[in-house]
Amino acid sequence: MTNLPETMNCIEIIEPGGPEALVPTTRPVPEAGEGEVLVKVAAAGINGPDIYQRKGLYPPRPGESDLPGLEISGTVVALGEGAQGLSVGDDVCALTNGGGYAEDCVAPDVQCLPVPKGLSLIEAGGVPETFFTVWTNIFERAALQAGESILIHGGAGGIGTTAVQLCSAMGARVIATEGSDEKCQACLDLGAEKAINFRDEDFVEAAKEFGGGRGVNVILDVVGGDYVAKNIASLAREGRLVNIAFLQGSKVEINLMTVMLKCLTMTGSTLRIQPKARKGEIAAALKETVWPLIEAGKVKPVIHKELPFAEAAEGHRIMEGAGHVGKIMLVPFTT
Repeated sequence: MTNLPETMNCIEIIEPGGPEALVPTTRPVPEAGEGEVLVKVAAAGINGPDIYQRKGLYPPRPGESDLPGLEISGTVVALGEGAQGLSVGDDVCALTNGGGYAEDCVAPDVQCLPVPKGLSLIEAGGVPETFFTVWTNIFERAALQAGESILIHGGAGGIGTTAVQLCSAMGARVIATEGSDEKCQACLDLGAEKAINFRDEDFVEAAKEFGGGRGVNVILDVVGGDYVAKNIASLAREGRLVNIAFLQGSKVEINLMTVMLKCLTMTGSTLRIQPKARKGEIAAALKETVWPLIEAGKVKPVIHKELPFAEAAEGHRIMEGAGHVGKIMLVPFTT
């Protein structure tokens, strides 16, 4: 706990709005509380929830940092009271409760994982948010099994590139959608059997054909809106639809009779509201099942671009422009 600086550079949201609302500033270095560690940040990933928080649509929980940033990598520099399983000097990647857009960030001990062998610290910073999300939604909530088929919308994004690789590595058959031929090719390169440019082709018919005329077993959707009814039409009997975002809106009109007749399951979740113990369970499952796949080179975070923290606003613009493949990473101010 000694020899730590008193202040740090960080990025705060001055008011809800566009990317220009992200402004560099200086704040006191946070202190690790009970069961937490303080991490000197090497990299932080930009994710969809950061965009929503910047717009004022996804506030932090009471008592958590108001700074954006839900995933980091770096080196443990201090331990809070009761923190277990970690030591000062350990390199980790962590799912945070906020505060990742900073030179120093606290994280619960159970939400920290060792940097997988073979990954740089910057690559590791792009792992937690997407891998936690994909694992809990696809493999726990939707219970995807080897040999089953899954439709992944937005297959070239941060979540999508993780989902395509991990589902393929776990033995599932993957079909993905994207908005350009180049991004469709990226999905194929990552392990998808088929990729659909939704601007040119009806993904409902493609999904039914991919599933042998019956439809697919699981769908991971970030779009919502009119995709919800189309997803229901794309699912096979006993299929599972998982929504993790609603880019086109969460209020929709659907025919639930189809859900009943096809015995479908509709579910979804968000990470931020999950309790520490639950996030710890997900972390443990990732370490046991997914870390070996990463270390064997079968799955790897896809990094689109690295930017210094001071250019966080540009990172948000890139992400909202939807031209990226994989993750946009923020690295220290001095880079």
